[in-house]
Amino acid sequence: MKEDQAKTRRIAFIRRMLLVVILVAVIFLARFGQIMLAGRAFGVNLRERTQVMYGQENLVVAPRGTIYDVGGNPIALDADAYTMYAVLTPKWTDAEAEPEHVENKEATAQALAKHIDMSAEDILKTLSQEGVDQVQFGNAGQNLSYAQMAAIQAENLQGIKFSETPSRLYPNQVFASHLIGYADFKQAADKIDSRLFGELGLELSRDENLAGENGYQTANKKTGNKTIVKEAQEGQDIYTTLDSRLQTYLETLVNQVDDKYQPKKLTAMLVEPTTGKIVAATQRPTFNPQTREGLEDMWQNLLVEDSYEPGSTFKILTVAAAVEEGIFDPNAYYQSGSIEIDGSVISDYNKVGWGAITQLEGLARSSNVLTVELVQAMGYDTWKNYMYEFGLLQKPNSGFANETAGSMNYEVEFEKASTSFGQGIRLSPWQMVQALTAVANDGQMMALQIIDRYEDQDGQIQVVKPEQKNQPISAETAQKTRQFLTEVVNSEHGSGRSYAIEGVDLAVKTGTAEIFDEDAQQYLAGGNNYLFSMAGMAPADNPQYIMYITLQQPIEGTGVYPNQMIAEIFVPLMERALAYNAVGNELEHQQEVLPDFSGQSVLSAQSRLNELGFLKTRRIGQGDQVIAQSPAGGESLASNQTVILITDYDGLAPDFSGLTRSEAQRLANSLGIEVRLEGEGIVVGQSIAAGNPLAQDQPLVLQLQQA
Repeated sequence: MKEDQAKTRRIAFIRRMLLVVILVAVIFLARFGQIMLAGRAFGVNLRERTQVMYGQENLVVAPRGTIYDVGGNPIALDADAYTMYAVLTPKWTDAEAEPEHVENKEATAQALAKHIDMSAEDILKTLSQEGVDQVQFGNAGQNLSYAQMAAIQAENLQGIKFSETPSRLYPNQVFASHLIGYADFKQAADKIDSRLFGELGLELSRDENLAGENGYQTANKKTGNKTIVKEAQEGQDIYTTLDSRLQTYLETLVNQVDDKYQPKKLTAMLVEPTTGKIVAATQRPTFNPQTREGLEDMWQNLLVEDSYEPGSTFKILTVAAAVEEGIFDPNAYYQSGSIEIDGSVISDYNKVGWGAITQLEGLARSSNVLTVELVQAMGYDTWKNYMYEFGLLQKPNSGFANETAGSMNYEVEFEKASTSFGQGIRLSPWQMVQALTAVANDGQMMALQIIDRYEDQDGQIQVVKPEQKNQPISAETAQKTRQFLTEVVNSEHGSGRSYAIEGVDLAVKTGTAEIFDEDAQQYLAGGNNYLFSMAGMAPADNPQYIMYITLQQPIEGTGVYPNQMIAEIFVPLMERALAYNAVGNELEHQQEVLPDFSGQSVLSAQSRLNELGFLKTRRIGQGDQVIAQSPAGGESLASNQTVILITDYDGLAPDFSGLTRSEAQRLANSLGIEVRLEGEGIVVGQSIAAGNPLAQDQPLVLQLQQA
């Protein structure tokens, strides 16, 4: 009996095991069939991997899409770069062939030192390493242009080799740098995935659009060295909303203010309120994406990542909400000076106020007591709801990494009241400008956008349509609010009189915000330890632009008030923007006679050039005074061409990158440099890197490429 039971159990076990084996076999065969049909496993294209494993593969890196301004001027485009290495071993050379390794190390070091930023002594040390087959030369031997590589090859140096690496060219250099970002080539674990990867800004956030798909050309051993080709798929081009004319001018103006007043931070944005399109924007500190200079000082995109207490520019939203609620009466009187909240006192900036004044005068004078009474009248819950309706305290979906949602202290009444004048609430410049579009655009709050359209290589265009985010106030409220804000500029009591533009009615609000010191856990006080700001809409009755500027902690002792510092950016840029709107592109190509700037300061020369409409300048040398220029004073030049200001010249190779053929030749002539121009378009490389000694016996080769 027991033997029968054991036999039965064995049979049942064998049956179960047989079923398991059959099930595993079925799953294996099904998966194998799926892989064979699809050629993919775990998201990996196995056919491509086979080419890599069994073929002599030539990777074809997909061209990355070009980033343009709204008018089609290139901001970021592809350019090949080269990495230099030296072969030190003879074992890779056939016995009967000519040697292909470095033998005369001293002569090689001397020759290379003429072309790269590395001393002959250091190069010789690199070449003299023992126990290695080949060496590279660090940063000095990387990212070499074609022209630099060609110049080194012309030396006929035995054992010096090059590998080609895709690179990126940023011809405008500092140009909305944290918005555009940069890309670097990365060698992936799987060779076919190696490409340029975005590291910051649009290059990072739209990497998927820009990247394309790599291809290859393979002679496969399993197919008798039959060539197998997969075409590379180019990435999409991106046209931004930026206008190069205004962006370049903004960078120039901001540079001047930054140099003179040295703020810890500065941001500026120019936006079309009807569409939300960003026409120009920048920040300080910033960096040069071509050289990465300055990047270590500020990685953060201040426009979306930095949150701060905005101060009195925030009162635009407070007044708009009060107008919507029927609480703001421009002719009603209130007692200015101070108001007690929860046993604490909130005062106007002068501590004593101006007696009994109208609400409209209180707005012009930027009275804190006025806005506190307005939110008390509408109710703190209602006011809080308005702040959310204006898109605050939530991420704006800018598309950029690490954007902040902002924050707010809103527990006790004092905190609630303080938000009415922009303290106790933190936001980003992006959020602030987005909220202001509701006031400038008759109640319709528009999402800010930096991308105008995408374009495929086959000509297919995908336009990014303006997006309305919300309508927190009515058109009538928006119009009234803008009219009230004109008093900030026009009234004798107005805090924004520095921003007046002749012939243009402006809606403006100024701000001076306290800065909370996280380490000391208290607000900074005294001097210029504030965040100064302004928001302006022009023209007030039908705004074409909003401009918002923040200036944090400029140096003291300049004799210039912070409002005047900010006005040095706002007034000329807004004048230029309105002029472009009025006459279209005619100003861009207008011919102007250049003054003679000899003996003048660089800042003075640049300021005068800006007034004349010249947006592009190239400074040669580190001096403060102009000693020569190109074209010379008295000559005519189209205002969209580059004016070269020479302060001193040490005989080293200048930076030609981004210049057109005619501009490069003009610069070379001015400095007495013999150049050879190869190609058409703009300069993307030079045989001797900027800052290195020029060769005595051969011309400087400039490589040009069409954008």
